[in-house]
Amino acid sequence: MSVEVDVLLQEAKESIEAAQNYRSELQQRLHGLNQARKQVRGSSGQAREALRRHFAELQAAATGLLSERLSALLTEVDAVEADSIKPLDDCQSLIEHGVSQADELLRDGEAALRCGLGEKEDKLGSFTKKAMHIQLDSLPEVPALVDVPCVSAQLDDSLLGLLRERMCRHGSVASHPPVLIEELQERPGSILVRWCKVDEDFAAADYRLQYRRAGNGGSQYEDAYIGRDSDFLVLHLDAHKDYLFRVCARGEGRTEWSPWSIPQTGYTTLAPHEWCPGTEGYILGSRRNVALRNDSSQSGCPVLYSNAPTYFCGLTLTFRITASGHPDRRDSLGVCVDGRGAGGQRSLQSDKAVCISTNGAVFVNGKEMTNQLPAISLGSAVTFDMEVVGVLPVNNNVIEGGGSGGFKLRVTIGSGSREVVFDWVLEHAVDGLFFGCSFVHSGWKVLVF
Repeated sequence: MSVEVDVLLQEAKESIEAAQNYRSELQQRLHGLNQARKQVRGSSGQAREALRRHFAELQAAATGLLSERLSALLTEVDAVEADSIKPLDDCQSLIEHGVSQADELLRDGEAALRCGLGEKEDKLGSFTKKAMHIQLDSLPEVPALVDVPCVSAQLDDSLLGLLRERMCRHGSVASHPPVLIEELQERPGSILVRWCKVDEDFAAADYRLQYRRAGNGGSQYEDAYIGRDSDFLVLHLDAHKDYLFRVCARGEGRTEWSPWSIPQTGYTTLAPHEWCPGTEGYILGSRRNVALRNDSSQSGCPVLYSNAPTYFCGLTLTFRITASGHPDRRDSLGVCVDGRGAGGQRSLQSDKAVCISTNGAVFVNGKEMTNQLPAISLGSAVTFDMEVVGVLPVNNNVIEGGGSGGFKLRVTIGSGSREVVFDWVLEHAVDGLFFGCSFVHSGWKVLVF
């Protein structure tokens, strides 16, 4: 009986645990639903506010423009009226003055006729002279109506139709932004952001990527990239810190940008690539990812190594030349097993290293390959990609993991539009690799990422 009780008890415990897990999963899904509902409600509210604000601004601007146009047209009417009325006013003044003279002459004539015989001759003579002076046969010309301006307003009734047609198509509502962030890949001190179109009808001419530190209310989004590519490596990021990324697009022939994508959070756990400080003949930038060969007075070709073995298989290591000096076949950019750090004089064109010279020659363990890449100059970008392709057997046994057997890496070095691919065999497995550079002459400046 106790065995049955133990079995039932165990089954009950398992059922309780299953119910707890089930409830936990349901609660997580409820949380996901709440987040989804919050996104729909929040974005809808923001869209409503954006629409109201835009159309209110548009209405105010249109009213202002119409008022300005009406005022300008009324001013034109006033000007035409003033210019046209002035000669009529002048003519009226002249006629009124003539009427006044005629009235006065009539009064004088009637008075001369009524005066006595003793004064009549003088009065009539004076009246006759005055009448001759006024020139009673000269009349001012009054313009005909066809010669006088008739002010009118010409209004194009099609404007309202054009406005109605444009307004009916002005603005749009979409359930999703036309572009979304597809992938965030961590890289040493950086994050590779990839995005894609989700609206196939949207013809994108340019993309715009922005980012900011998460959890910092005072920080603003910064532009990281504007262009036609659909991916970009955002550099100079602190490890183990969250960053928010968003992307939008601009259509062909348009000036305005589309709505932003939903922000995505990304972070990198990989330490940034840094050059080792203190190497004679080189000075470093503030982030130690830029090195300048500034002193070539010393003999030889000193090697500047990385501060730590921060390159790992499966990632891409890039050297970008931002300034160039005089090339030399002993110059090198590459990857090695050991990094001697400050003061190291050992050439990268040696054992346990793969590199490329500024003349395009490729060296594997100190031996030059027959294949050659384009020469390196200002603006060149050299990439190293490696992947593990096998572990070689020792004494007829295959060594797994970090054993003492041979370790084969597939190496791809790219420069310009060309690349070389070869297998690089190491004696032991390594967790990470150092990188390095060496230049005989000063003036070379290289950024690593």
